[in-house]
Amino acid sequence: MSTMAYSQDPIKKPNVSGQFYPDNPKELSSQIDGFLSKASVEPLDARAEILIAPHAGYVYSGPVAAYGYKAASLSSYATIVIIAPSHHFGFTGASVWAQGKFETPLGQVDIDSDFAQKIIAESKEFAFFPQAFEKEHALEVQIPFLQKTFKNFKIVPIIMGQPTFQTCQELAKALKNIIAHRKDVLIVISTDMSHYHSAKVAKSMDGKAIDFIRNLNATELWQECNDQTVELCGFAPVTVGLIYAKEKGLSVKILNYGDSGDVTGDKKAVVGYFSAVFFKGQGEEKEEMKKNNDQTIPLTDEQKKKLLAIAKETIDAYVKTGKMLDFKETDPRLLAVEGAFVTLHKDGQLRGCIGNVLGRGPLFLTVRDMAIASATQDPRFRPVSAEELDQLDLEISVLSKPWRISDPNDIELGVHGVMISRGPFNQGLFLPQVATGQGWNLDQFLSYLCTEKAGLPADAWKDPSTIIEIFTAQVFSEKNF
Repeated sequence: MSTMAYSQDPIKKPNVSGQFYPDNPKELSSQIDGFLSKASVEPLDARAEILIAPHAGYVYSGPVAAYGYKAASLSSYATIVIIAPSHHFGFTGASVWAQGKFETPLGQVDIDSDFAQKIIAESKEFAFFPQAFEKEHALEVQIPFLQKTFKNFKIVPIIMGQPTFQTCQELAKALKNIIAHRKDVLIVISTDMSHYHSAKVAKSMDGKAIDFIRNLNATELWQECNDQTVELCGFAPVTVGLIYAKEKGLSVKILNYGDSGDVTGDKKAVVGYFSAVFFKGQGEEKEEMKKNNDQTIPLTDEQKKKLLAIAKETIDAYVKTGKMLDFKETDPRLLAVEGAFVTLHKDGQLRGCIGNVLGRGPLFLTVRDMAIASATQDPRFRPVSAEELDQLDLEISVLSKPWRISDPNDIELGVHGVMISRGPFNQGLFLPQVATGQGWNLDQFLSYLCTEKAGLPADAWKDPSTIIEIFTAQVFSEKNF
């Protein structure tokens, strides 16, 4: 690949400032803050090593890109490698900008020249080809997000033309060799997904691509993109990322998926966007997630009996008099703020079940309030009558804090309760005991949850845009005592 010389300490001016994103610093900063604040994802406890983000105009892809940046936001990085496709200039191999600075309305970012020169030295396919950067937006639009998310970092800008699979392997190997055991390097991969199909077709194509990415299947992704059965404009950078991730033993978390029609309302011809992060050790990550989220302290038998008594006395008093009892409690365990559900059965049949997932006050008061709600406010049943009180069986479920998962196979039936959501109006929850009580397998459990509780199609749980959260529960009833 031919090369051209740098000017002295070159400053790369922005190509699409004022077009793809605001050129006013305050407006740009505020816009990115808004995207990050609305991205409903918890920052990773593990360090993200690769981040995939889209690169369209911010009004279209910014909300999706924000998920990846927010997920990685707790870590700090000295070097951030940005790999993007070329949309305007054809060449083979990869063009590496190896000195100077890149500028955006938010300021200038230094190039990690040492790192960049090491990449160039790894292969004759890697060089500085400035025409690749002259009009390109795919790399540039990532930088303001980086500036808002991280501090004190340098970048290594790389644009890929039409490389071979072998070139992708070489770049992945070069990155692995140079990064070695460093814990302060992030690789950002810039790509959009399918272009100008109906939203239904786009979702099908993009779902297939996401499955390849989730399984670190670089070979099939490369082949299907070349066959045009799936579409990613940045499939070469993504291929590099998948090869690197597999070599390093990384796991993948798909964070968000959307399309341009979510903004325009036109679903006839959309562009697909998604964000994802890659991190070390799937097993380690799951254990860490469980450790940090499932921190429910076990209840003693005496504490369980006390909560059951509170629920029973509350229902009896409220049904008979309409008055809410006032309880006093000094047990620190029952003063903890936790979610709880109260379930009522009569003659073996459900008679009411309402709960609060996170809890809004001390556990014993949450149980009291949910007991009243289950007996009188479950819209599926008429309020419990005084004549029924002696026929009720009470069950209480004390919930852990829920955490989001990307792989439904992480769900353990009978152990995990599940929440499904897509937007503010389609949400549903099943407690852990529902699956075993109904004798459902995982597909049935999730399909019924979608249709019966969330008002979604039965297969919505397979859609990357559907949020799945799980939790554990301590379940006990009067029958236990």
